[in-house]
Amino acid sequence: MASFSMEDLKTLRERLGTGMVDTKNALTEANGDLEKATEILRLKGAKGNAKRADRSTSEGLVAAKEENGTATMIELACETDFVAKGDKFVALAAKVLDAVSAAGATSVDAGLAAAAGSQTVAELIADEAAILGEKIELRRLVAFSGDKFSIYLHQTSQDLPPQVGVVVAYTGDDAETARAIAQHISFADPVYLSRADVPAEDIEKERAIVTEISRNEGKPEAQLEKIVDGRISAYIKQIALLEQEYSRDNKFKVQQVLDNAGITVTGFARFKVGA
Repeated sequence: MASFSMEDLKTLRERLGTGMVDTKNALTEANGDLEKATEILRLKGAKGNAKRADRSTSEGLVAAKEENGTATMIELACETDFVAKGDKFVALAAKVLDAVSAAGATSVDAGLAAAAGSQTVAELIADEAAILGEKIELRRLVAFSGDKFSIYLHQTSQDLPPQVGVVVAYTGDDAETARAIAQHISFADPVYLSRADVPAEDIEKERAIVTEISRNEGKPEAQLEKIVDGRISAYIKQIALLEQEYSRDNKFKVQQVLDNAGITVTGFARFKVGA
């Protein structure tokens, strides 16, 4: 005779999201004790986590929030889009984001060590990974201070949570333009804020490459320097936000749009799931 009721079975399944057979077996082993059955299922899941350690996590979501003058953004990764769009995974991401933001974490290691209730974020993720049956990891975390922020989260598919996230820190009063710039960043994927932020060694490496390419194309030696300078400028326009052509009107650079709006971007970050 079963030592547990159907209500016990339903309660435990709703609590952990586990399958019917596994839940029934755990309750049987625990002689109907819900807490003991929970530990049995989590232990079973923890063993599964070790087996999943080498699996790739190319799906997931991006989440961000502003709190007390700091914007925090995370990428929480999983194995499949089926899990990524599930309520439990989305709820987990919200808990992780709240915990790392409250702790003021600025790196993945600090985020994993942050308190999430009675456990750490790392323990919370491990428990949920055991329940969901997939490898889950906090892949990226960024946090920075600013005067004002614009946060833009983009869904690449209607049935998935946000796959691209942008945080823009700025000064000024034009929130609409700040949001438009965040949307531009999600599309244009700049790496640096300004030309001055591009490392000199990166520019010199690119110069060497385009010089060789130009020579191989048979460009006149007398015009080579001018041609290379032009290609370096084009390279800077690709990777420096303020130098980019504005996606909504390519007659303007982003810097001109900001100047016209009276705002200054002081920092930004962009995450794309799996990138």
